[in-house]
Amino acid sequence: MENSRIEYKQILTDNIEKEVVAFVNTDGGEIHIGVKDDGEVVGIQNPDEVQLKIKDRLVSNIRPSILGLFDIDLSEEDNKSVVIIRLAAGVETPYYIKQKGRSEAGCFMRIGSSAQPMPEEMINKLMTKQHPLVLVNNPSRHQDLTFNQLKIFYEGRGILLNSQFAKTLDFLTPDGKYNQLAYLFADENNMSVRVAKWWGTDKMELRENEEYGYCSIVKSMQKVIDKFDIENVTLAEKVGIGQRQEKKYVDSKTLREVIINAFAHNDYESGETPIFEIFSDRFEITTYGGLVAGLSKEEFFTGVSKPRSREIMRIFKDLEYVERLGSGIPYIVRKYGRDVVQFMSSVVRFSIPFFDESSVESSVESRVKSESSVESSVESSVENRVKSESSVEGSVESSVENRVESRDKILILIAEQPKITAKEIAEKLNLTSRMVEKHLKTLKTNNKIRRVGANKGGYWEI
Repeated sequence: MENSRIEYKQILTDNIEKEVVAFVNTDGGEIHIGVKDDGEVVGIQNPDEVQLKIKDRLVSNIRPSILGLFDIDLSEEDNKSVVIIRLAAGVETPYYIKQKGRSEAGCFMRIGSSAQPMPEEMINKLMTKQHPLVLVNNPSRHQDLTFNQLKIFYEGRGILLNSQFAKTLDFLTPDGKYNQLAYLFADENNMSVRVAKWWGTDKMELRENEEYGYCSIVKSMQKVIDKFDIENVTLAEKVGIGQRQEKKYVDSKTLREVIINAFAHNDYESGETPIFEIFSDRFEITTYGGLVAGLSKEEFFTGVSKPRSREIMRIFKDLEYVERLGSGIPYIVRKYGRDVVQFMSSVVRFSIPFFDESSVESSVESRVKSESSVESSVESSVENRVKSESSVEGSVESSVENRVESRDKILILIAEQPKITAKEIAEKLNLTSRMVEKHLKTLKTNNKIRRVGANKGGYWEI
């Protein structure tokens, strides 16, 4: 049934802009085209053509621009095609139909299951309180900007930026100068992005402090994603005789979502950039700006999307870093619960714990016990099974820890010396050549490294 967040349309109607304006002026929502008011799916003809028409109308007929605030998806329901328009709440309210202007005839809001005209008094109040778009309206301190890195990322998605890209991406002030948004995406800027790695669980002793900024924030973000992918080590868990199950420190999709969220929703107007930290028991990622104005914690957790900057969100969507509006946070909550998020006055912090390595041991215990029907204690069952299976010296936990540490060290050596040989690695880490080859094979299988060129004269690439 229709409600405050869902609207059904049997066909693409002439008033689609009205429904869209109502959603972005309120809390966002979805419009399903090809569905009757009572929820019966009837489908639509020529869905690809309908999607193109919708995008063109929303871009051309609504102001301010809602690029970055909507997705258009195609869904198959009961073997029938349904087009779904997903909309986020905007921050530049009031949005309005271009031909009607900022008036009761052009501004709408969602009340219950219908779009209602916005009272003139509310329109004036919103206009008075409208937040100045600092990133878009304020000129960059530097005007000799280049965007080769950004163009490479777009070309990687099959999109060529033409001579009008600066205007298309809102990189220009009203008088034609590069703005602060453009500065963020330029090849060179003064935006530092650091990844700190600490010994232990607190900030007593710094292990690494690497710089990934001073370039386009898209490149910075990808470098941070790659760094955390390396740090998100894969552990091997025994699940039976000769069987292992791999498990990373944290869920890979969750980690990626949190990093992208940090870059997408950071308050760059404050002059701060996200903070990325690695501890022995968790990853911590801090975003400046707190919750977006008008967004409650409950709305945040349930996936109500309200971008701090629709311009940044639009670019991230172009580059396919953002797939569906509002889908990231609910996924993270399903995996780790709400406690991984801390809200403070000016920041939001995600603290994602590593999985409990003791669960590796307990998992082995339970499986070994069921396989062998041993009626002794879980502890002795594990001990006997481990002894009978191999000559492993020490517990499963310490064995896993040693393997993880060795692979971590190998990655560091490769990062420092891409042409290093397996023999040199063995000498530096006091490992056997066979063990090094085994670690290298695992790293290649997990897509952590690859060999470029021949064994002799080639090099490693992370």
